[in-house]
Amino acid sequence: MKAIKNSLPIFIFLLVFGSFQVVTKAQNAVVLSGQDPNRRVIITAVPFLNFAPDSRHSAMGDVGVATSPDANSAQWNAGKLAFIEDDMGFSLSYSPWLGRLVPDMSLNYLTGYKKIDDVSAFGIDLRYFNMGDIDLTDGRGNSLGAFSPRDIAIGGTYSRKLSDNLSLGISARFIHSNLSGNISSSGGNESRPGVSVGTDVGIYHTSEILISDKEGVLSWGINLSNIGPKITYNSADDLDYIPTNFRIGTALTIPMDEKNNITFALDINKLMVPSPPIYKEDENGQLVIDPITGKPEIEAGKDPSRPLISGMFGSFVDAPDGFREELQELMISFGTEYSYDDKFALRAGYFYENPKKGGRRYFTMGVGFKYNRLGFDFSYLVPQVQNHPLAETLRFSLQYNVQK
Repeated sequence: MKAIKNSLPIFIFLLVFGSFQVVTKAQNAVVLSGQDPNRRVIITAVPFLNFAPDSRHSAMGDVGVATSPDANSAQWNAGKLAFIEDDMGFSLSYSPWLGRLVPDMSLNYLTGYKKIDDVSAFGIDLRYFNMGDIDLTDGRGNSLGAFSPRDIAIGGTYSRKLSDNLSLGISARFIHSNLSGNISSSGGNESRPGVSVGTDVGIYHTSEILISDKEGVLSWGINLSNIGPKITYNSADDLDYIPTNFRIGTALTIPMDEKNNITFALDINKLMVPSPPIYKEDENGQLVIDPITGKPEIEAGKDPSRPLISGMFGSFVDAPDGFREELQELMISFGTEYSYDDKFALRAGYFYENPKKGGRRYFTMGVGFKYNRLGFDFSYLVPQVQNHPLAETLRFSLQYNVQK
């Protein structure tokens, strides 16, 4: 597997999300050469922050903002952690990543929590994305040496109930992305690890409702994740957004009898990152460069090189095709979970992303077992597109919980 150093973070994103294009950089603007103007994928650095790491929620189509709390709540909604019933616990998840293409890439997730009192809890988590061994080359194909790129994020979470039904959670994490070590290209561009920080804010509400004279549970949640400054691998003039994400969803648990329950959950996601604009091209198909700014001229849309807050909130109204394209940027997840006596679970789900925005569309399924304090979960991904890089993705999770 070979990669050009300056384009490696973008290449990894395109590899994962199935959009194989030639990538170039021009004055902070990411331009996809030869790109279909009607297919504009939003590109970020460190996309592993939004990968579903645990087996339970990945088996349900990557839903999780409003499902019942567990040790992996910090990934989906920090607010849920305050409602967890056990006193403390941890979870370890592992997934071979892009196994059809790369034999040694993996996603690893370790998280733990501890109840402080009846209304609050804190948690810690560690994400490690190993991209395997690669041979780095420059733009001319000259070897720059071998390297093992990796991304790491370490975070902490505090969650507190605001009432009997409502809670608020905040997470903060340190992000370190080392894609090419200190290897420099023949052009003299110096490479360095990217460093950033991210913050999550989550709200969770849950209440009991009567369903055919039985007490069901209706929950909803909102989570804003990875709010943080841009990251760079070269210089302050070459910055990339981290994957700030807005997630909203709901979940309904219906009791079938004393031991059998079924849950239906729905999540909607939106990357709060600027939409790629359409750049002007001359009669030869080359980008038209503004002589004053030195940047490619924009034909439709807005300049993506904006400050953090402007980029976040402006991402709802900056698509070149207007509101129709903004709707295409929504990702939808639906999942269901059947549980028996809190000891056995069957799960299934579906994830949809518009073909013009990445085209990830896949079914998921999985099972879970729990014996006393120990739990094991497994999930499997089946994409709709044949020979997709994510085909046959497996995830394994091991949980250990200590009751009060």
